Amino acid sequence: MQQTRLDTARIRAARRVIDPVFLDTPLYRCEALEPGLGCAVSIKLETANPVRSFKGRGTEVVASLLAEHGPRAVVCASAGNLGQALAWSGRGRGLDVTVVASRFATVAKLDRIRALGATLELVDGDHELARERAADIARYDGIRLVEDSLDLETCEGAATIGLELLEPKGQQAEQTELAALTALAEPTRTAPPFDTVLIALGGGAMATGVGHVMKALAPGVEVICVQPLGAPAMTRSWHSRRVVTTDSTDTIADGVAGRRPIAAVLDDLLLVADDAVLVREESIIAGMRMLLDHAGLVVEPSAALGIAAILEDRDRFAGRHVVTIMCGSNVDVDAYHRWIGHHR
Repeated sequence: MQQTRLDTARIRAARRVIDPVFLDTPLYRCEALEPGLGCAVSIKLETANPVRSFKGRGTEVVASLLAEHGPRAVVCASAGNLGQALAWSGRGRGLDVTVVASRFATVAKLDRIRALGATLELVDGDHELARERAADIARYDGIRLVEDSLDLETCEGAATIGLELLEPKGQQAEQTELAALTALAEPTRTAPPFDTVLIALGGGAMATGVGHVMKALAPGVEVICVQPLGAPAMTRSWHSRRVVTTDSTDTIADGVAGRRPIAAVLDDLLLVADDAVLVREESIIAGMRMLLDHAGLVVEPSAALGIAAILEDRDRFAGRHVVTIMCGSNVDVDAYHRWIGHHR
């Protein structure tokens, strides 16, 4: 595999600093989904943790490094999930955390950021304006700026999901110890029971992280990234092999609604993703409905992107074994009922 910015040995080492509450999340085959999708489907449940999203894996790596030898103050821009995760990780390590978000972000996410003790600053614009404001704060105050997907800690923290997809729990300690002893050795490849992994694509931390692990350890697995049609910047960039920005977004999947891809992240994504697809809003809602009805899962729209991709192209996935990552469940309850009720 051509080299990404990520490193498999560092990803294994990340497991040692991530609070175990974020590790070894449930992975199971959900047979109840399969008649409606026409393929075998396994779910990786990244909502079963204190911040109800995968973002805690990356913020644990960031916060552990800052607690050891970094500034005690940190700022990030967030649509909600990263902010919650950084607040949680920072609180446990005595860090002063500031989160910048759009005042139009999901209220439940903003309330939880405040409850976790972070300073929350709201901007009158979208996530890209929040990114600009967070960078200004970092420069002015001389504190650490956490840039999701650009910072390797966020990508390599998320990449530990990939290790758990490929290695049974009992093998993980053994593999980590072996990697520490043979850091320069060729990684051991594996043949998992699934042949496809569907990953929600926003800024790219999870996609590049999990994708890197798949290409390093299980290159036969097809890595497909999924984004809403109403927030297509990174997908368009992947297909064009250059950064493509958009003027606006229009999607209920707020967690992946970026407009300006990061060039370095795109470079990594081009090396590890086999495809990037766009799905319609009605398919996202149908996916959320299926997950509620057949898996008993209440998820935010970003987590249903993988199911939406199967719904829109059943022939492509027929007869295959697909893993999809439930990346978050921080959803506004009223909005959720409107979406699901409308879909009925």
